[in-house]
Amino acid sequence: MLKTKLLHPEILMALGSNGHGARILIADGNYPFTTCTPPTAKKVFLNLAPGMLSVTDVLSVLADYVPVEKAMVMVPPDEAPQTIHVEYARILGQEVPMDKVKRMEFYSEAKSTDTCLVIATGEMKRFANLLLTIGVVKF
Repeated sequence: MLKTKLLHPEILMALGSNGHGARILIADGNYPFTTCTPPTAKKVFLNLAPGMLSVTDVLSVLADYVPVEKAMVMVPPDEAPQTIHVEYARILGQEVPMDKVKRMEFYSEAKSTDTCLVIATGEMKRFANLLLTIGVVKF
C-alpha cells in the first residue's frame, strides 16, 4: 500500500515516465478521447458512469502529486466564463496561469506529442476539459 492519495498504477506509471513540459489532459465526458489525442499518449478511462469521476476529483489528487506549470481550458464560442474554471483555479492556486482557448485550438494543443497522459472522466459539465503542463520540483 502506498502512502499517497494517488494509487492508480497506470497513472503513476505515466507520470513517473514523463517530466517537465509533458502534458496531462483531464477530459470531460464529451471529449473525443481517441481522435483528439496523440496515439502515443497513455489513455486511462475513469468514466464509469455519467458524473463519475469528475474532472475536479481527478485534478484534486493530481495537484498534490505533480507540480503544475500552467493550465489550459476550453471556452465556448461566445467565450462566456465557466464556473468550473473557477474551481480549477482554486485547486491549482493563483500562481498557476490558465490559458483560455476555443475548441479547435484546444484540440490542436491536446493532440500535441507533448500530451503524455489522457484521463477520461464522467464529468458532465460542458467545457470542463483541462490540459495541464507539468512543471519542475523546486528544492
